[in-house]
Amino acid sequence: MDRRHFLRCSTAAVAATSLSSIALSSWADKPAAGEPPFKISLAEWSLHRTLRSGKLDNLDFAKTAKQEFGILAIEYVNQFFKDKANDQKYLAEMKKRAADEGVESLLIMCDGEGKLGDGDPKRRQQAVENHYKWVEAAKFLGCHSIRVNAASNGTYEEQQERAAAGLRALSEFAKPHGLNVIVENHGGLSSNGKWLSSVIETVDMDNCGTLPDFGNFTIRRGDNPEVYDRYQGVRELMPFAKAVSAKTHDFDEAGNEKSTDYEKMMDIVLEFGYHGYVGIEYEGGRLSEYEGIRKSKELLERVASRQPA
Repeated sequence: MDRRHFLRCSTAAVAATSLSSIALSSWADKPAAGEPPFKISLAEWSLHRTLRSGKLDNLDFAKTAKQEFGILAIEYVNQFFKDKANDQKYLAEMKKRAADEGVESLLIMCDGEGKLGDGDPKRRQQAVENHYKWVEAAKFLGCHSIRVNAASNGTYEEQQERAAAGLRALSEFAKPHGLNVIVENHGGLSSNGKWLSSVIETVDMDNCGTLPDFGNFTIRRGDNPEVYDRYQGVRELMPFAKAVSAKTHDFDEAGNEKSTDYEKMMDIVLEFGYHGYVGIEYEGGRLSEYEGIRKSKELLERVASRQPA
């Protein structure tokens, strides 16, 4: 029996239990009295320059999250271990290092595996299958989800149909593994909250949802740019959210994010009963990545302290 077949068979036996525990996980659990109304995690992309420079290794991400920032939950990015998805020894080391630090692995952000809404059915199916290894890796690491993109081509309606088809196929594969497939607003029509929410509704599977990102609402760049209202977009995506991305770029003297009103944005998040992890994703250039992450954490903690539990 090969590894993939073994994984499919072993996870299928507990699919109903594992899926229900994930689909109804902590993002819907109201915190106890005196606890913050949401938790803070760290997206690995916040350290992309440090990782690419070689000053930080992917295997030390969990340690860095805890020891540098006091953060105990992390979101991996597949780009930083792209050739290791099927490397059981490497994944076991990732898992061990996170466990040794008491850090929870939440999800893997997956890029570069093809368009899940490709207009060509064969290329779309190939993109779906390219994600299989990340579903299996996420399951092994103890994550609840993989984050994917809903890139497509064609008219508004065609892209809606094609993206839904690809996401449904991938979600069907992920379901017996107890994994969610969650979509980030990440450019193109996926940055249109109405469009993406309608795609998730069309998929109509409890393990297919969204990862609203506070800053990724540019639908089109160039001479005729189109930008979707970020507050409206998050409001439209929150009914399907299984994770949230707190995008930050720069801060004013009071420590507030210059582009996003975090008080207003987190009011929207909590309005939908979300009490799970809000992942820091710092992308600024003025501050160092380490300083930007610290500023982001301070902002989220300040907002949390002003919110009723």
